[in-house]
Amino acid sequence: MADSAAGGPVDPADGDGKERGDTSRPVTIAYIAESAGVSVPTVSKVINGKSGVSADTRARVEALVNEYGYRKPSGANRNNVVELVFRELEHMWAIEIIRGVERVARRHRVGLMVSEFGLHDTGEPTWDDTVSRRPNCVLSVAQLSEAEREQLRAKGIPFVVFDPATELPDDVPFVGATNWSGGRAATRHLTELGHRRIAMIGGPEDQLYCCARLDGYRSALQAAGLPADPALVVHAALTHEDGCAAARALLALPERPTAIFAANDLQALGVYQAAREAGLRIPDDLSVVGFDDLPVVAWVDPPLTTVHQPLTEMAVAATELALTLGRGEAAPQVGLEIATTLTVRGSTAPPKD
Repeated sequence: MADSAAGGPVDPADGDGKERGDTSRPVTIAYIAESAGVSVPTVSKVINGKSGVSADTRARVEALVNEYGYRKPSGANRNNVVELVFRELEHMWAIEIIRGVERVARRHRVGLMVSEFGLHDTGEPTWDDTVSRRPNCVLSVAQLSEAEREQLRAKGIPFVVFDPATELPDDVPFVGATNWSGGRAATRHLTELGHRRIAMIGGPEDQLYCCARLDGYRSALQAAGLPADPALVVHAALTHEDGCAAARALLALPERPTAIFAANDLQALGVYQAAREAGLRIPDDLSVVGFDDLPVVAWVDPPLTTVHQPLTEMAVAATELALTLGRGEAAPQVGLEIATTLTVRGSTAPPKD
């Protein structure tokens, strides 16, 4: 979509007092945006040759870029630090990601900084501090908006998105997991045990990886010749509490499921609680499968069968990719998905006759 920002160029003597042609201080992309009466992401799109800018706006920005002699930042003035960015640090899998990033950072002798920005709707500034710190590269577990991606590009800071939750443009580097295959493997395990009423607690419907796990579940049911009963699919947030609430609803059905596949391990632990409340034994009365393979699930009673998402290995690959981009080298591939595997433990068994 073309830029629709209103307003014409401002007086170049305003703000910081810089006169046109004054080279005593470097020209910033923000100053060009202010002078052109447009946003910083719009200027970034022009400088990087991106589409989505009207011809008049592009011409106005290019004229100012040429007049001020602006040059894209190089890696020479970035700090030797990789910044790992989370929206929230409350989730148990964060430590597995940090472990992988730290391993690579130590091997390459670069610093590691971990940031927590909060959710999009907090109304608080996010990337300004990161941009001002000028890290060598950014690895974002937080999902980047288009404006945030352009803000980083405008400062010449390479970035990689970890486990994307939404569809990304083709040129955005990312590392993810084979979520569809993982969902299919989990459900196939239950069908091979003989289960026919298999429920799924899906994650939020706007999360790409949750949709992929649900699609894998449906694919396995189809392959086993089983109907996909809408009553057996409940969507919930990826937390213990919401998993428990969803499981209560499923177990209260007139014909309850004999197995539940949860979109992540925290939901699966919530299923354990709901099963105990209902007087059901796992796996005798109910089989349960999770997704992630957090270390804690091997210690619950019974140990949880789950899809192993190689979070540490994903973080290693993502950090290597980010550092490659930070050195100004071409990435061997823009996107990478690392294979999931099913870890079978004590929470699954054939259903009772």
